[in-house]
Amino acid sequence: MEKFDAANPFGEFTKMLEQFKLPGFDVPAIMEARRKDVEALVTANQTAFQGMQSLAQKQGEMLRTTLTELQALASTGGAASPQAAELVQQTLHKALANMQQLAQAAYQSQAESYAVIQKRVEENVEELRTLMQQKK
Repeated sequence: MEKFDAANPFGEFTKMLEQFKLPGFDVPAIMEARRKDVEALVTANQTAFQGMQSLAQKQGEMLRTTLTELQALASTGGAASPQAAELVQQTLHKALANMQQLAQAAYQSQAESYAVIQKRVEENVEELRTLMQQKK
C-alpha cells in the first residue's frame, strides 16, 4: 500500500472509485467538489481561529489598561478621594464599551466564517445544476 499523500488526500479514494466505472458518475468532478468543500472548511476554521486570536489580544490589552489605571489610582491615594465615584462610573462605562467591542469582533469573525461556508454551499448547488444539465 502506498504512503498517504497529505497534499492530495483524495488521491487514493479517487483511484478506488475510478475502478468501478459507473455510467454518468464523473469521479474527478465529484472528488474536485469534495476537495473544494474541505478547502472551504479549512478557510472557515482559519478565519474563526484568527478571530479568536484577535479577541484574546483585545482582552489582554483591555486587562493591561485597566490594571494600569487601577495601579495609578492606588499609588496616588485616589481611592479615598471624592472623585472616586466619578472614576468608578467612567471605568464602568469603559468596561461596557469594551464588552461591546468584543461582542462585535466575535460577531464579525463568525460572520466571516459563515460567509466562507455559505459560498461553498452555493458553489455546490451550482455544480449540481451543471452536472444535472450535462446528463440531459
